[in-house]
Amino acid sequence: MAEEADDRFRLDLTRLVPWLRARVPGLDGAIAAEKFKGGQSNPTYAITIDSIPRLVLRKKPPGVLLPSAHAVEREYRVTYALKDSAVPVARPLALCEDAEIVGTPFFIMQYAAGRNFWDARLPGMAPAERAAIYDEMNRVLAALHSVDPAAVGLADFGRSGDYFGRQIARWTQQYRATETGTIAAMDRLIEWLPANDPRLGETRVVHGDFRNDNLIFALDQPRIVAVLDWELSTLGHPLADLAQHVMAWRLPEGYRGLADSDLAPLGIPDEQAYLRRYGERTGAGPIAPALWRFALAFAMFRNAGIRQGVYKRALEGNASSEAAALHGARAGEIAELGWRIASGEDDARL
Repeated sequence: MAEEADDRFRLDLTRLVPWLRARVPGLDGAIAAEKFKGGQSNPTYAITIDSIPRLVLRKKPPGVLLPSAHAVEREYRVTYALKDSAVPVARPLALCEDAEIVGTPFFIMQYAAGRNFWDARLPGMAPAERAAIYDEMNRVLAALHSVDPAAVGLADFGRSGDYFGRQIARWTQQYRATETGTIAAMDRLIEWLPANDPRLGETRVVHGDFRNDNLIFALDQPRIVAVLDWELSTLGHPLADLAQHVMAWRLPEGYRGLADSDLAPLGIPDEQAYLRRYGERTGAGPIAPALWRFALAFAMFRNAGIRQGVYKRALEGNASSEAAALHGARAGEIAELGWRIASGEDDARL
């Protein structure tokens, strides 16, 4: 579950413990904190009471950060807004914007007990179990995109309309700010995406990184009990969220994807079947091939930009995992796949 944090990410409990006891009732016993394994962005810790996981603390990483990056305040707000909706979240309990407590702003949420699947192929399961888990992921993403932002107090959580245009501009800027060398495919996508933007206007709450390892499933059934890691959430177009999620079908095992797997014997739906079920649930219907190509190319571009940012932080010594250093090469590979998709190779895969 957790790993020993190095000195950069070790939590000083001196101020944290009294802060917790003042805000969360019933914290009797010895309080400790352990950093969860993995994760390249906001360091996340299990807060144990007498060695039993009770809470989770999620904080900004140390060091100089890009503007608007690592916004734990936004994560807290969106999960608080969704806590009583059809979208399962780990219930948020308290936000701290005082960097003096643990070094950076953070928030506390309830610990969601359950299963977390890092491998998209779901090894060790029967085909029927895999099918049920993928159907549940599909159901919850459709439920999120069916939420009316205004109805849950998120009407001002982002700007309405022209989501793709704004995101292309934002991630271009982020990429340029963290660029460590030339990636020709990124330069091509930076030109192609604005020229092919369909200017879609629909606005919903989007998660930004909806995938199997950001989900907690119940221990005894294929039911999601919590969607985690809302750092990239905002108001946007649901097609962008869907494409980010479905990227797994285009990426191989080394990227924790499905592209080199024979899906039918595993019980995992193929990409088109998965999209059809989502369209049925949301009422959006089939997605035009050219529109899907654009959305996938954008998702690859955005993912490459994120990986480049992780790599740059690793070079500067403030990424939250040693594995962050591996992201530099993969940023280029994913950008190249994005360009192949944009160029018309509709079934392009790594």
